[in-house]
Amino acid sequence: MAEALDVLVVGAGLSGLIAARRLQQQGLRVRVLEARGRVGGRMVSHTLADGSMVDLGGQWGGNTHHRFAALLEELGLSRYPSHYGGEGVFCWQGRRVQTPLAERFEESLLFFEPGALGLDPEELAATQALQQSFAALVAQINPQQPWLTPNAEQLDRLSVAAWAAQHSPLPLPRLPLDWLCRVGGSGGFEPWESSILHLAWTQAVAPQAETPEAWLVRGGAGGVAQQLARELEASSQGCLQLNAPVQAIEQSSRAATVRAEGLSPLQAQVVIVAVPPPLRQAIRFDPPLPPAHQALLQRTAMGGMTKILARYSRPFWREQGLNGLGIGDLPWLELTADSAPPEGQPAVLASFVAGERALALAALPESERRTQILRDLVAYWGPAAGEPLELVEQAWNNETWSGGAFTSFPAPGSWTSSARLAAGPEGGPGPASHGRVLWAGTEASPRWPGYFEGAIEAGERAAAAAAQHCIESKQR
Repeated sequence: MAEALDVLVVGAGLSGLIAARRLQQQGLRVRVLEARGRVGGRMVSHTLADGSMVDLGGQWGGNTHHRFAALLEELGLSRYPSHYGGEGVFCWQGRRVQTPLAERFEESLLFFEPGALGLDPEELAATQALQQSFAALVAQINPQQPWLTPNAEQLDRLSVAAWAAQHSPLPLPRLPLDWLCRVGGSGGFEPWESSILHLAWTQAVAPQAETPEAWLVRGGAGGVAQQLARELEASSQGCLQLNAPVQAIEQSSRAATVRAEGLSPLQAQVVIVAVPPPLRQAIRFDPPLPPAHQALLQRTAMGGMTKILARYSRPFWREQGLNGLGIGDLPWLELTADSAPPEGQPAVLASFVAGERALALAALPESERRTQILRDLVAYWGPAAGEPLELVEQAWNNETWSGGAFTSFPAPGSWTSSARLAAGPEGGPGPASHGRVLWAGTEASPRWPGYFEGAIEAGERAAAAAAQHCIESKQR
């Protein structure tokens, strides 16, 4: 006999934990199943040799991430501002420039003051013209239904690279768009892997101009997931079950039955699936997902990302008047950022290897990976950067139950075909609910997908819909 629940949540990442917490607060019987042996999903911290914590996954919050900020306050956790004081480093075609940051992202070249970069005037003018064209496109995007954007089909069939090439043959103008594809918070893909419609949509719903990397969580963002899990277990022992990958979700007119590895079947009025969209394909749905939804999943991939954390004895870059922000066209590291608190300890630079480079780096032997990583760190920050006390690598594409990092992205043409058809009568950018099955996870959010803020909003929305379904079921 299957155990009866009100709501069963699949996935104990931030979104699933938030959904379970909200439902538990309303007195509903909730169970969370997690395939891994830990909670947090892409929100996970790591203990360094000195006992300090760093984040292997997401780490930042932004100026308009109000849900995330409110959650930290609820949990009694503090935050500190990202260190942007001083100059950053821009590397381009063999030149290294120390330069101030622009006051507004919209007027910058990837955060930097354009006129201070010493670039060829013709290339800089072409870059700024392309940025203005892209900003105009972003302003036209329908955020809830991207397929209703003017010229949507044409834009969706055109890759980012092809759209940029139509505007300029020069390499520099393509750099900002390439960077948004690979390292922007909704990125991890190459500019030929998704459409210009998709990239413009990411900036319409999760704009870099709103400074999404404004602050960090003291003690590591991974502590948020740990605390949420402890609260759930304290309220209902056994609420959270690890090492329980869900294999099937079967629906009847009365309930949904969930079958997970190593567990007896569980029954619930509603199931919230809070895993990255491509991983839904590992679950057998009965009845099956609609054809358009299945097609969308088949045309959706996870971003490629390796995060690297280098700990030093001191924040030497700050001592040189530098802020740790490094961007350029080096072989591997597309971005470095200061991840140290105001007091400077632990002195950590976080770096990111994205897209195809992440897959290529992961294929190298460990000693070769280290050599290549340190070479780029030295190119950005000088000889001291080549002697870290610790070098931690997190290759997210090696994580079976994540599949990659930040978020997923659709192949060209998907928004105006399978995504439009999968949306159904409910509208919105994500697939419609499937009977008693609701979708959560950061990718399911209409705002800030790919960020913690999006994960929280998606969890709250799914929890509200699940609670309403339970109320209506009890009234029948």
